[in-house]
Amino acid sequence: MEDVAIQSYARDIIRIEAKAIANLESLIDKSFSDAVHAIFQSKGRVILTGIGKSAIIASKIVATLNSTGTPAIFMHAADAIHGDLGTILEDDIVICISKSGNTPEIKVLAPLIKNFKNTLIAITGNKESFLGQQADFVLNSFVEKEACPNNLAPTTSTTAQLVMGDALAVCLLKLRGFSSDDFAKFHPGGALGKTLYLRVSNITSQNMKPQVTLNTPLKDVIVEISKNMLGVTAVLDQDKVVGIITDGDLRRMLSSTEDFTKLKAEDIMSRNPKTISNSAMAIDALELLEKNDITQLIALDSGKYAGVVHLHNLVKEGII
Repeated sequence: MEDVAIQSYARDIIRIEAKAIANLESLIDKSFSDAVHAIFQSKGRVILTGIGKSAIIASKIVATLNSTGTPAIFMHAADAIHGDLGTILEDDIVICISKSGNTPEIKVLAPLIKNFKNTLIAITGNKESFLGQQADFVLNSFVEKEACPNNLAPTTSTTAQLVMGDALAVCLLKLRGFSSDDFAKFHPGGALGKTLYLRVSNITSQNMKPQVTLNTPLKDVIVEISKNMLGVTAVLDQDKVVGIITDGDLRRMLSSTEDFTKLKAEDIMSRNPKTISNSAMAIDALELLEKNDITQLIALDSGKYAGVVHLHNLVKEGII
């Protein structure tokens, strides 16, 4: 196939799947909302199960539920009928995922779950299937055809299952009032986690705290900037920050002044520096730096000098 033909074919596949996903909107009904309420009110966990590609989708939905405040675990349907049914506890709700709803493992598993008197939710493309008839609630994930040209390989159907699982998880998130702070508790690692929990104080507490007074001689200002390795120093008048001197200010001063031996901090500082609260989120510091096209911010704690946040700190932390 030529490149143009491949690209055209790929667009056709995307259109097929997009159409199927758009159609799911019309399949959301009272059974869906009843399932959401049942999970929300449950004292147990959500057990997701399936076979083949549906099992892989079930695993992903488990991850989404756990990260958004709904305890969930995965149980493979084949393993369930060979001993893993002990995974299911009295108050647990079971979600079984199957396109046809008629696979042999599902036909064995569904009645067993019902015998345990656990609530059974089906995500299936066939409401009239064995699974659909056994389930207390059915989330209809019907698709007209797979993106596979032979209409065999699970493609569109698994995408629909995944989207239905996302809809379920996010509705539960909404009911729980799950906030970004809650989300951060479950995502402490990596760049994503840091954008949610890392505060300016976590950075300033690790940095040096360069500072001079209004009357500090220029030589001592240079020493203070150099030894603290942040390319900046705050200028204080008693406990109040009244200015900032950066290495850029020093370069501009040297290029425009012939005699700088008598200069003091007050003579070269930039007044009214950009500041941020020491309790603010680090991601807010990044936004302020980018907005003002600067590389350092003065951090304040109840109006008092708390330290410096440098753009390099945010790069090191993986915020950028």
